Formats: sequence, C-alpha cells, structure tokens
Amino acid sequence: MNNPLMGGMPQMPMGNIQQLMQQFNQFKQSFQGNPQQQIQQLLNSGKISQQAYNNAYQMAQQFQRLMGNK
Repeated sequence: MNNPLMGGMPQMPMGNIQQLMQQFNQFKQSFQGNPQQQIQQLLNSGKISQQAYNNAYQMAQQFQRLMGNK
C-alpha cells in the first residue's frame, strides 16, 4: 500500500534510511560554527550557486516536515 505522505519522495530501502540518519547524526555531532555563516561563505566564494542553495533549502524544509519539526 502506498503512503500518501511519502508519495513525493523517492523510495529507499529501510536500511538506506537508517544509514542516512546515522551519517546525518555523525555530521550533526561533528559540525562546529554558525551554519548560516558557513553557507554565506560558500555562496560568496562561488563554491555553491544560489540555485543549489535554494534546492537544498527546499529539501531541508521537506525533511523537517517529514521528521515532525515545523
């Protein structure tokens, strides 16, 4: 049966989701500094484009909603 909440997301095996969450938690624990400042530096240096930032921001918002953080 299809889950309507997951309809717009690519299907991933549960093991991949768990691995992704573990990697995210490791990143979160090791991250230091101000994330907004770091992103602004990447934009200013041209290492990421405004479009890439916008796409990542939209994905992050969707992920937050999925995880129950509004």
